[in-house]
Amino acid sequence: MTELVDTRTAEPKRFIAGSKDDWEVIIGLEVHAQVSSHAKLFSGASTEFGAEPNSNVSLVDAAMPGMLPVINEECVAQAIRTGLGLNAEINLRSVFDRKNYFYPDLPQGYQISQFKDPIVGEGTITISVGPNKQGEYEDVEIGVERLHLEQDAGKSMHDQHPTMSFVDLNRTGVALMEIVSKPDIRSSEEAKAYVTKLRSILRYLGTCDGNMSEGSMRADVNVSVRRPGEGFGTRCEIKNMNSIRFIGQAIEYESRRQIAILEDGGEIDQETRLYDPVKGETRSMRSKEDAHDYRYFPDPDLLPLEFSQAYVDSLKSNLPELPDAKKARFVSEMGLSAYDASVLVSEKANADFFEKVAEGRDGKVAANWVINNLMGKLKEDDKDISESPISPDQIGSIIDLIKEGTISGQIAKDVFDIVWEEGGDPAQIVEDRGMKQVTDTGAIEAAVDQIIAANPEQVEKAKERPQLAGWFVGQVMKSTGGKANPQAVQALVKQKLGVE
Repeated sequence: MTELVDTRTAEPKRFIAGSKDDWEVIIGLEVHAQVSSHAKLFSGASTEFGAEPNSNVSLVDAAMPGMLPVINEECVAQAIRTGLGLNAEINLRSVFDRKNYFYPDLPQGYQISQFKDPIVGEGTITISVGPNKQGEYEDVEIGVERLHLEQDAGKSMHDQHPTMSFVDLNRTGVALMEIVSKPDIRSSEEAKAYVTKLRSILRYLGTCDGNMSEGSMRADVNVSVRRPGEGFGTRCEIKNMNSIRFIGQAIEYESRRQIAILEDGGEIDQETRLYDPVKGETRSMRSKEDAHDYRYFPDPDLLPLEFSQAYVDSLKSNLPELPDAKKARFVSEMGLSAYDASVLVSEKANADFFEKVAEGRDGKVAANWVINNLMGKLKEDDKDISESPISPDQIGSIIDLIKEGTISGQIAKDVFDIVWEEGGDPAQIVEDRGMKQVTDTGAIEAAVDQIIAANPEQVEKAKERPQLAGWFVGQVMKSTGGKANPQAVQALVKQKLGVE
């Protein structure tokens, strides 16, 4: 059993749940991430999701007599890449162990995992938490205890028959990376930020698709509470969380449950619990096992896993740019705010889309269009960026038309909507539909004169309060269908009104 060490030295956040005292919540996460690989960890069976039950099962997976496991090198490489992405120590020698327990969906009667000698040691993940009331974000470093490889179990199905349970062994033997955090997390918001950041890193690396709804990434959440300055309290583990939102809700409920028990003079039972998202509560599942309960011992069918530093270095040399590095580059080279850069790098697909839009253009302008216009519209239509009906080139073309003075910002939004609904080349749309910006000062001046002549009372008010000149600008833009050059309109209005 791993000894818990509190590595968090920063001032902890307090969790107050209507109690008479402050309580501190201690959270550790065990994230199970399915390795992106076409074959399983110890067999050549497919890992395809959604296949017919028990169709992706080899003789090794089914634990037929005499069948021996053979390690999948790609799964090993993926675990090393992940460790490098977590700034973690890579152990050149690791050992596979048997974790013994009996369950209908575990044909062998044990799970091949790693215990004392994992493939990846300690690492770190930096999360951003906020905003606070001042709109500020805080960077918090969360320690990673270890990453080890293990095979997944199958799936028991209890809703297929009124009196019997069915077993699907398709997942049996699928490679998992169990990524164990240190107990450094102090709030539900930090826990959600941690899982979000970890999923982002895995997706950038291509080592796990992070699809929680399909079960390729799930988390066990360990929660305990203590009064400030005390040692660790008794922790409860909430199993198989497959939603970041539910992780936050489960932590909030479980923290309050434990605080209420302790304040009433009770004791916390160490146990495994499940979260019911319908009722918004956790409930007891079974008493919590410790490491000795599983009777770990080295798997006699597998030699120790050994590789060279040169092998690790070759994998490291081909790693992609990761979120933190990309964010720093967007801020330093493109002049983006830390917030905008964080939004863009949160998902690799978003960052890739933005970089295509920004190529050869002003980064801040490109970020504004991607974050506010594109992402806003995607959210409105419940789509992700891979489903965007408008391409980076089309958004880039709209930006170019604004820069050239061909269209105004307002017209640009109309063009964006047309392209979104109908497709096409933005420049051609502007040409065919007569949407070019009016830059003829004579025509603009006539429109300004007309609005001023029709509103003498507003003219007198604007002379006393120059800020009211904006009303005339808006009226002129409205009368010209948004086609008048806004800068020319503003200059002429101020000139005609005699205000600055």
